[in-house]
Amino acid sequence: MTLDLHLSATLPVLAPLLAAVVVLLVDAALPGRRTPHLVLTGLGLVAGAVATVPGLRQPAGDARSAFCLGSGECLYTADRLTSVLQLAGLLAAVVVLVLAWRDWRAPSGTGRTAVVAALVLGATGGVVAVPAAGDLGSLLVALELATLPTVALVVLTDEAWSGERRARAVEGATALLMTSLVSFGLVALGAALWVAATGTALLELPTSRDPSLLLLASVFVLAGLAFKLSAVPFHAWTPITYSTASLPVTAYLSTVSKVAALGAVVVLVRALGAVDGTTLLALALLAALSMTVGNLVALVQTDAVRLLAWSTVAQAGWVLLPLASLSSRAVHAAGSYLVVYVLGTLLAFAVVVAVAGLVSVEGGTEADGTSLRAHDGLLRRRPLLAIPLVLALLTLAGLPPAVVGLVAKVVALRPVAGDGTWWLAVVAAVNVALGIAVYLRWIVRLVAPLPAGTVAPAPAGAVASTGMATGGVDEALEAESADGDVLVAARPRVPVPVLAVIGVLTLLVVLWSITPVGVV
Repeated sequence: MTLDLHLSATLPVLAPLLAAVVVLLVDAALPGRRTPHLVLTGLGLVAGAVATVPGLRQPAGDARSAFCLGSGECLYTADRLTSVLQLAGLLAAVVVLVLAWRDWRAPSGTGRTAVVAALVLGATGGVVAVPAAGDLGSLLVALELATLPTVALVVLTDEAWSGERRARAVEGATALLMTSLVSFGLVALGAALWVAATGTALLELPTSRDPSLLLLASVFVLAGLAFKLSAVPFHAWTPITYSTASLPVTAYLSTVSKVAALGAVVVLVRALGAVDGTTLLALALLAALSMTVGNLVALVQTDAVRLLAWSTVAQAGWVLLPLASLSSRAVHAAGSYLVVYVLGTLLAFAVVVAVAGLVSVEGGTEADGTSLRAHDGLLRRRPLLAIPLVLALLTLAGLPPAVVGLVAKVVALRPVAGDGTWWLAVVAAVNVALGIAVYLRWIVRLVAPLPAGTVAPAPAGAVASTGMATGGVDEALEAESADGDVLVAARPRVPVPVLAVIGVLTLLVVLWSITPVGVV
């Protein structure tokens, strides 16, 4: 049996994985260094993103393949949709790296920069391999490669954390690990039934098969993937893990990991071809339950991270929504919605990271920094943070002026409406209103008046009350004392890399809203 490798097609996967090996080798040669590891991580992720360009330029119907058998089947296949998902995962990982750069580089951070960098690269390599999997073995390995390193990322805590905070991180990692094991078991069982029904491990169905056994196989596989997508009723790990991991790791779990989850669902749906009514009903129920439960619970959250965690559950329903139809554009609609969701969620997390960092510098705890109370009056205190956050929330809600979010919801709804599944379309319409309530509740806090006792910004060039200039490192603040004197204090600035990320993501939302074109 011959095997044509075509390794150039697999460069989006190989680049981050090879970078992980290089990081570990450099760490052995230069122990104790931090910056080289993070630079190599960034280069590996960017190289993988650049390697997706040939796949993005392919005409519809063409694909780049690797590990092809003599009979014509390939174990790795990347068409344009696959390349879009790979690019989204790699660029989202770059954003997470920038948000985490200062913490992972600091001596008082995890103290394991090389390990953290290798874990991020390994997990991202698995993420970009999932959508291109052409057989069940590759799919199982890629899914676990995308999941298991994230368990270690959750449990690798900051040395400055208290014992209670560390214990909570272990709890979150344990929840993720147990979920991963259950998910793997379900997918593996489904894979075994798939082979029994079709006689092959390839994700291309032969003409003769056992329909009932194949249906059972697809249900088990779908249930295992629903864990990773945070779809109800397989979502319980999501709020626990999100609220206990560090903020950059939470951002990674809510964006990059979801690319792998959707990629696996797309692989399953494509392999099934003409999906039967039972599988469609299962997808429809997962979508309806996820968006409804996610939005209802998000309505009562008082912490930004937990609200975004339940938002992830709700958005998982929207990602699955178009797949519950027989439309030929269903997988493309799901891919487009996921890219918009990743963009809006990354922007929201970037602002949450910035606000939490400011609160911690001012002496607050992590809980204070992620509380919705920390965002009260943010538009007046920090307009450069509040405006991007408003755009991110409007994108997730599907409201103008973030037109890209509105278009994404219309694109997701169109296959369902065109297929005549009106009960699901009605559920989605109700959840549009619930989602608006969730995100407007947060926006109202941003535009509210300044809380009592909050120090307001002073004009540029203000001088501290001690007579010493702020030196451009801190922003000047002024307030009025009880006897009428003007007091000027200093407040910390947002790190430049974080501001740059927020600016770039905001620009993407604005440009995409001006020209709301599809991505796949």
